[in-house]
Amino acid sequence: MCARARTHAHTDTHTHTHTHTHTMEHMMEYFIPDDSESSDSAHHTHIRHEIEEPIDTSDDVEFTKEEILAVIEKFDPGKAPGEDGQNSEILLKTFKRFPTFITGLYNECLRKGYFPKQWKHSIIIPIIKPGKEGSTEVTKYRTISLLNVGGKVLEKVLIDRINHRAFSKWKPIWIPPSEKHNRCSTRH
Repeated sequence: MCARARTHAHTDTHTHTHTHTHTMEHMMEYFIPDDSESSDSAHHTHIRHEIEEPIDTSDDVEFTKEEILAVIEKFDPGKAPGEDGQNSEILLKTFKRFPTFITGLYNECLRKGYFPKQWKHSIIIPIIKPGKEGSTEVTKYRTISLLNVGGKVLEKVLIDRINHRAFSKWKPIWIPPSEKHNRCSTRH
């Protein structure tokens, strides 16, 4: 006999959802709240204003083909793809065929300070937390977001650049306790 999955959830108004659609709408409200300017703090208003300003990235060195390739090769091709259906294996094959074009695409994003909206889309999959199977609370779920691999690559090369800038002049060196009596020194 096949057990039927629960389709209802407990809502904020102390009622229950009764259809899959109503349950999913309730989950979306819980996991992805509205981004309304009317509820922004002064800090959030400032951030909204700042992101609208043009970014001066004239001192950024372009990404190299080797940088892009190294990042793509680190991704697990067995991971589920995002909304575009493309996994890292497909992107790697495309890169190997058109390395200049793909590198140019990422460099254009760097030059313009632009992150393509399509790469920000994700597929959100709710997973029931262990031991919460019988609960009707929406908090019984944790979510997994499947992101487009193109955006993951851009994020990773940008993070690598930021880390390089942040840590290239002053690097902490950890010295094993047995060698330096639990002390830490730095390299300049």
